[in-house]
Amino acid sequence: YVTGLSMGGQGSWYAAAAKPNRFAALLEVCGGGDPLWAARYNEIPIWAFHGQDDKVVPISRGREMIKALADAGHHPELRYVEYPKVGHNSWTRTYARDDVYEWLFSQRKP
Repeated sequence: YVTGLSMGGQGSWYAAAAKPNRFAALLEVCGGGDPLWAARYNEIPIWAFHGQDDKVVPISRGREMIKALADAGHHPELRYVEYPKVGHNSWTRTYARDDVYEWLFSQRKP
């Protein structure tokens, strides 16, 4: 698995793009990836999170990445959550969710 938040979230996008066969899933929090790399993530389940009021990494960065993945026909799974009235610290909420760990640890490499 690969996960990260903020700059580490950007790093998780990079790591998964650089080594797509290494990870069973990508869990990304308040970072931004390169939309031009969208096709590199096929076969990696992705769940991304972002606070709508993030002033450090604007919500537009999360949205553009998810749109690029959807436009590229991403599969097998793409999930995206925006937290209303949450700024940059969307990780506290994300990593406190039981369903995040249930989802993450249920993923297996093909």
